[in-house]
Amino acid sequence: MSINHFELNAVDRSAEQQGKGASRRLRKQNLVPAIIYGGNEEPTSISIKINELVKSLEFEAFFSHILTINVDGVEHQAVIKDLQRHPAKGFPMHADFQRVVKGQKITMNVPVHFAGKEEAPGTAKAGVLSTLVSDIEISCIPSLLPEYLEIDVSGMEIGDLLRLSDIKLPEGVVINELELEDGHDRTIANMLPPTVEEVDADAEEVDAAEVPATEQSEDKKDGE
Repeated sequence: MSINHFELNAVDRSAEQQGKGASRRLRKQNLVPAIIYGGNEEPTSISIKINELVKSLEFEAFFSHILTINVDGVEHQAVIKDLQRHPAKGFPMHADFQRVVKGQKITMNVPVHFAGKEEAPGTAKAGVLSTLVSDIEISCIPSLLPEYLEIDVSGMEIGDLLRLSDIKLPEGVVINELELEDGHDRTIANMLPPTVEEVDADAEEVDAAEVPATEQSEDKKDGE
């Protein structure tokens, strides 16, 4: 497996292996219950070895790639659409995969990477880059699915902001939010002013001996 190709091995689950009780038994066997749906085919209930799934989940690209799922020797091309984790321990408890069909558009949330922060004029002036999104929902045909969207912030001055419409999209990719009739072109990043005032390095140091005693100190002396 590489970050450009993800392959999972799974087995078909019979009707007797479905339901809450059956799912608990599968997890005790280090298997994760899952389902593959869509693509004009009947949903397929499967189970995946937890170590294989956990290893894949370590890669950000797993969530925005076309996956190959081998189910009893039959390959399914799919994308992950939902993942349920244990609320306390974080291990995967169930996964939903959607089949992909060549030439048929899919909707996915892909990660966002902000590039050029260190080169930005605002950063040089001690500005703080505030990013408001970590992923964005897009639509495209499977072959054009990007691993992530890169947003260039290298030209941002203090007070500048970027909106969804400022993202340079790969060919054939659209942002669903902007396609809506009442779509909101929301802010995704802005360059804020410095949060801490700079200390004047040339300011003269004051000798503690030159600071007059406070009235409270004087009163204390009088009372001694």
